[in-house]
Amino acid sequence: MIAIQPLLIGSFYSRTILMKSLSERAQKAQNEGSQLASEAIINHRTITAFSSQKRIMGFFRKSMKGPKKETAKQSWISGFGLFSSQFLTTASVALTFWYGGRLMAQGKIESKHLFRVFFLLMSTGKSIADAGSMSSDLAKGNNAIRSVFAILDRKTEIYPDDPNGIEIKRSIKGCIELKNIFFSYPARPNQMIFKDLSLTIEAGKTIALVGHSGSGKSTIIGLIERFYDPQSGLVLIDNRDIKSYNLRKLRSHIALVSQEPTLFAGTIHQNIACGKEDATEAEIRKAAMLANAHEFISSMKDGYETYCGERGVQLSGGQKQRIALARAILKNPEILLLDEATSALDSVSENLVQEALEKMMVGRTCVVIAHRLSTIQKADSIAVIKNGKVVERGSHSELLAIGRHGSYYSLIKLQSGILPFSFCKC
Repeated sequence: MIAIQPLLIGSFYSRTILMKSLSERAQKAQNEGSQLASEAIINHRTITAFSSQKRIMGFFRKSMKGPKKETAKQSWISGFGLFSSQFLTTASVALTFWYGGRLMAQGKIESKHLFRVFFLLMSTGKSIADAGSMSSDLAKGNNAIRSVFAILDRKTEIYPDDPNGIEIKRSIKGCIELKNIFFSYPARPNQMIFKDLSLTIEAGKTIALVGHSGSGKSTIIGLIERFYDPQSGLVLIDNRDIKSYNLRKLRSHIALVSQEPTLFAGTIHQNIACGKEDATEAEIRKAAMLANAHEFISSMKDGYETYCGERGVQLSGGQKQRIALARAILKNPEILLLDEATSALDSVSENLVQEALEKMMVGRTCVVIAHRLSTIQKADSIAVIKNGKVVERGSHSELLAIGRHGSYYSLIKLQSGILPFSFCKC
């Protein structure tokens, strides 16, 4: 039994390792097909809209051809390997009983000695094989524990609850200043978004940011919210570096309505109430009325208790945007950031919401991003962002007065469908 112990250990060990490796290979081979199937299920509406079911199925069949060949190959390997392992184990047991039987027949040992040695060495061999097969799992577990502790020990560069930060007890004025900002996103460090950008926003005034897509308008809002820190330069609020504030307290005085508003998987009432912790029912309904959302909410069967669905999937884009506006109105912030806040609304709803926003903007600092320039003509100031800098700034009439060589003038003409004179061929 001791002589055939390595054979037993090898059989048990190879069987365990073979089953694990086959499972991992099959999972890896089918990874592409599984990912495609998952994306197809999540985006089934888009696939249905474009009648692409057959095309997606074709992609899936094509992605599964490789795994099919790999599975056929693995089945031969696994069949031979498992057969060999099982055969060697059974042969070892048969050899033990045959030789033990001969010794018993010769009167050299008793039956209890045979079974005692057999079960002892069999169980020992299996335990050794199991321990050996777990060595790779232990190594993986060690790496997993290291990664977990690395995450736990990691210190964020932007700490929201800095105990040494300035806590705003009542309110802020809302004066914002960006000084000599150089910034690039961490994922694209070589692509500079801002190159020596400077911008001042007076307290209680409304400034509109315009420019081509990718010019950095939304990035300015990200810097004001301190989602990122610039590589160099300062972001000041009320003449204090934004880094000196307790960030969580500062953000409680800032409201953001983004181009693609995020709703939580709760009721409409719960989503609006996110704007203020202790909001009353009357305040929530008033905010919904100002955002032109009360009418469509009341027309629903469950009213304010209507379930929004995951990421607000049960509501249309315009409805989600109006609920996000109501949430911002309820918060009643000193600084209001609007990133294409009316982009998903129809013209009638947009006019009503625009009137509500204009009333809400009075007396507070507002930063508005809009591609439809007709919605920001009443802003106190308009800044044109181009190539990471502010190239023009002034009121609507002042910027138009610059003439056809001005960037704002060109944007207005392009949006109205009339090219500037310099582009005409006449």
